Amino acid sequence: MTLSLGVDTGGTYTDAVLIRDERDVIASAKALTTRSDLAIGVGQAIRAVMEEAGVSAGQIGLASLSTTLATNALVEGQGGRVALIYIGFSQGDLDKHGLREALKGDPALVISGGHSHAGSEVAPLDVAALEEFLASGAGVSGYAVAAHFATRNPAHELEAARIIAERTGAPVTCSHQLSAKLNGPKRAVTAVLNARLIGMIDRLIGRAQDTLADLGIDAPMMVVRGDGALMSAEQARARPIETILSGPAASIVGARWLTGVENALVSDIGGTTTDVALIKDGRPKIDPAGAQVGGFRTMVEAVAMRTHGLGGDSQVHVVAEGLKGGVFLGPRRVLPVSLIAAEAGEAVHAVLDEQLRAATVGEYDVRFARMLPGVPTDGLGPRETVLLDRLGTRVLPLSGLLRTRMEQGALSRLIDRGIVQVSGITPSDASHVLGRLDVWDGEAARKGLELYARKRTGSGERLAGSPEALAQMIIDQLTEQTALTLLEAAFAEDDSDFGLPPEQLARHILTQKGLAGHRGLLMLDTALNVEVVGLGASAPSYYPAVGARLHCGMILPEHAGVANAIGAVVGRVTFRKSGTVTAPAEGRYRVHLEEGPQDFGSAEAALGLLEEVLRAEAQAEARAAGAEDVRVIVSRDVRQVPVEGREVFVEATVTVEASGRPRVADE
Repeated sequence: MTLSLGVDTGGTYTDAVLIRDERDVIASAKALTTRSDLAIGVGQAIRAVMEEAGVSAGQIGLASLSTTLATNALVEGQGGRVALIYIGFSQGDLDKHGLREALKGDPALVISGGHSHAGSEVAPLDVAALEEFLASGAGVSGYAVAAHFATRNPAHELEAARIIAERTGAPVTCSHQLSAKLNGPKRAVTAVLNARLIGMIDRLIGRAQDTLADLGIDAPMMVVRGDGALMSAEQARARPIETILSGPAASIVGARWLTGVENALVSDIGGTTTDVALIKDGRPKIDPAGAQVGGFRTMVEAVAMRTHGLGGDSQVHVVAEGLKGGVFLGPRRVLPVSLIAAEAGEAVHAVLDEQLRAATVGEYDVRFARMLPGVPTDGLGPRETVLLDRLGTRVLPLSGLLRTRMEQGALSRLIDRGIVQVSGITPSDASHVLGRLDVWDGEAARKGLELYARKRTGSGERLAGSPEALAQMIIDQLTEQTALTLLEAAFAEDDSDFGLPPEQLARHILTQKGLAGHRGLLMLDTALNVEVVGLGASAPSYYPAVGARLHCGMILPEHAGVANAIGAVVGRVTFRKSGTVTAPAEGRYRVHLEEGPQDFGSAEAALGLLEEVLRAEAQAEARAAGAEDVRVIVSRDVRQVPVEGREVFVEATVTVEASGRPRVADE
């Protein structure tokens, strides 16, 4: 019997699963994610799943991790201080593709050098300027190097990287090693973000490997890439940018493994977000423009994912405008009042009881704050420092924490930095009140919803007559917003041109009338013409109503709550390598290689050499990741133009894909 261990770190929970012989899930477990040190939650989840299965560490032959750490870090603006060495570009190029925003004030050195489209040197590399910059001591944790047309000739990037490594010993990211595509500023953004993440991901993977060793698990560790494929832990440490969207990608792989669907939308609801992606012809659709995260468009291959701030822990907002009123969810995640009460019950219940005895509803009712231990607090202003000192290690109601309006801004900054967490009413609380969930403090959830139900709408009436009525209103709103999220994804992926953005189409009156089955002089029917796979621990509770709303088949597989962890371990090791052949002159065909351009007298000879080089590189990467039985697929995209009745070669791209299942350690 061979056992594989999959682990996924999400915003609220860390999940772990054990899979036997790549066929059966024999155990699953959850632990709260420990944001101050993710390895603690990882260790708790692994111990729990091993105990549930009754297995020993020696029986585990493979471990794999999917994580949202890289994605969250870029969204929240975290990571190390870096320096960009920008070769052959102008200062104005720093303003393209959000490069200056990605640098966030970190230093950038623009120096002469670089190559032409054909791979010829345009100007010598300014080594003196580079060495002077390095001697000044930039105080950075890593360097990014991007040179003009480095994908056609990387000589200057490689030389700059050699000099930086010799002078500083700091990690260096070269842009041509992350993507073979043109677009220097976009490659530079990708290199900067990779350099920023190196220290953080290295610590996470190192701590995760230490946790496995402490548990006696002597098995190779894999990490999920953003396209759903697996890479080795060492490769992830070198190229952490490739782990962005790792968690959502793992859920798509898990959905495919659990259901066998060929064509479906996959909707994964977590505590913070709902992620929607398309499986087409049995494979997740890849975003051709590159993964976008934290406002930055990268050149990293990743699953085409639409992410919305909608989850079980989304903050419930009261809509007071209009006579009817209502609620709206998200996009910010808050701590469910039922969860914070489970951790500090006496203090929370005392405040809730006091708020219920009050004659009026307070602005901060049901709102509590706590500080997260272990999060860096450097660079805080005086107002933020005062709030932290006042909060200390306690759980405090906001009514007791905030003493002036000006302190609200300071609290928001502490929340944005991840130093302080704030509670509120969430769908998880509503589920506790309705009896759909029973993991935290249901009585605190009921008290919180009773307070919220007393809020007034525009007509002066109570928002809801009872906690149960408000809970149902919240769940109905979750159904509606989830349906809109799926409709947006369907319109975005549909091949038809409807003339409006997907967001407008999903909310269009004709779409909504069609969903309601309008019958008048017109008969309107709208339905989602593809099945939906619902994932997430709360999917069985929430998603049947979503399927009914969209008149579509809803698949809720067993183990839907740990699909990300399943996807982390059942994927394949896959590496793609691409290269280019150009025609700088008639009858001359140039292959652009790492060691420099090589010219040939025939296109076939040039393409043959490029394919041979790329095949060797892709197979070497796959084997380095621990893949067995590596299979290779080669594709050629040749561009030709008709000239005087004959086809003239312009350019060709060769792509080699090497893939295989990861090697499993012997028991």
